[in-house]
Amino acid sequence: MKSIEFQTGSTAEAMDFTSYEIKFKALADNIRLQIMYELNQKPSICVCDLTSLVNLPQSKLSYHLKILLDAELIEKEKIGTWNYYRLNKKEVKNLLSEELCCIFYPSS
Repeated sequence: MKSIEFQTGSTAEAMDFTSYEIKFKALADNIRLQIMYELNQKPSICVCDLTSLVNLPQSKLSYHLKILLDAELIEKEKIGTWNYYRLNKKEVKNLLSEELCCIFYPSS
């Protein structure tokens, strides 16, 4: 894990960017962005329906879903024999939050 030391006043604060790196790498793909878009349209979507929405065979879709799951950007629920996916709204909102923005904006 990489961490970066920031000097703030007289104390050093260690920030770990590993989780952000994983999340942004997961989002840096057109197919995964399309999956995220489709998941944002409904509360949850069965993997069987998602294959036709993103026009991918299930094997390729599973690969992309695993990356999004590992990044904690989506959640999976198994109902019977099918997996249903939904956005992890808390994690998505954290990426768009002031918490992350404050890292990149200089303080006055």
